Parts: sequence; C-alpha cells; structure tokens
Amino acid sequence: MIHNRLAALIFRVGSAVFALTGILLHLFMSSDKPNFSLFVYYTLQSNLLALALFVILGCRTAKALLREGWTGKTGYFARFEMVCVIDLLLTLVVYWVMLAPGAFSMAGGYNQSFGNIAVHLVTPLLCLIDYILFTDSNHLKYRDVYLVVLYPLLYLLSSTIMGYSGYVYRISAADGKPERFPYFFFDFDRIGARSFIYIGVLIVFFLLLSHGLYLFDKKVRKPSIL
Repeated sequence: MIHNRLAALIFRVGSAVFALTGILLHLFMSSDKPNFSLFVYYTLQSNLLALALFVILGCRTAKALLREGWTGKTGYFARFEMVCVIDLLLTLVVYWVMLAPGAFSMAGGYNQSFGNIAVHLVTPLLCLIDYILFTDSNHLKYRDVYLVVLYPLLYLLSSTIMGYSGYVYRISAADGKPERFPYFFFDFDRIGARSFIYIGVLIVFFLLLSHGLYLFDKKVRKPSIL
C-alpha cells in the first residue's frame, strides 16, 4: 500500500473535485439552474456519499501530513470507507447491467456523456482504488459486512413511501403514464411481486461484495510501494 501522505492527499483532493464535478454536471444537465430534485435518485445520493468520503479522508490526511510528516499511515475510517465502496459499486453494477441496456436516464434523454460516465463508473472506481491503495489490511470485523445494506434499505424505504404518497419521478416514454418509483426493479405498480425478487437478488449481491472485501482485508497483505 502507499504510505506517502502527499500522494494520498493529492489523490483524495483530485477525487473529491472529480466527484463534485460529476454531481454538478447532472444537476445542471437540462437547465442553467440546479435541479435538486435529482437527489431523489440513488446515483446522486451515493456520489454525494463518495464526495463526503473523499473530503473526510482528505482532511484527515492533510492533518497527518502537517503533524506527522510525509510518510506513515494513510488509511483512516476503514469501516466507513468499506461501506462507501460497496454502496458505490452498487451504483456502478446496477446502472451498467440493469439500467443502461434500457436507455435509462435520470433527467430525460439517454446519453453517454462525461457526467453520466463520471457518476456511474469513474467515481465508484475511485472509491475502490482509494481503499485498495491506502487502507491497511486487517481493519474490518465480520459484523461490518452487514453494514453495507443499511443505507440501500433506508433508500428503498424512503423511495417506497414517496411513491405511495403520490410523488412522480417521471412520465413514462413508453405509455405516457406517471412513474412513482425511481427504478423499474422496485416499481411495485408495474412489475408487482417480481420487485421482491430483484430486491432480494440485490441484497445478496451486496453481501457477496462485502464478504469479498472482508476476505480481501483479512487475507491479502498489501506491500508498501511508496
């Protein structure tokens, strides 16, 4: 792993700027005024989580750099970062596997713009790269693997409440009817009980990813490269 705090700080500041850029590009995608309603989507919420992660890690790295010098520990808040990594990887996988093939778009009009690729691919990968490069091994406990489902389940609950309270995310391009749920895989109106299958599969996928990262943390000893 990298023990150079200056390298870690540069990476984290750059990643924070990139994550913020991706979010802003989406907020201003269809207007010269920010469309804050887009934060109802998991993608932008998870990217906001990534931004918070990089800001927190950047501040902690800068503090250590100033007080303790260039060389030393660069991994902080390993549990929180692990949760962020898995939650962002969900954004990556669900979008490219389940949503992109159906030309899904948060703001109308499907495109493979820089902003779209930033929030659905690059920012999630930056989180994973930071974890691999800078976090020391053997910092996780087994119970931590289940923390990754808390935020997605909270998002699912809040989105469902909004849907059944009458909130409309968009008008369907296929039939012109309002869609009250952000993603088709838990659109109870349109697919009924099949939504529970999708949700169950995603939960299992989440736990597989978190178990994989836990085993990586326990079994892989990262060599120091800087």
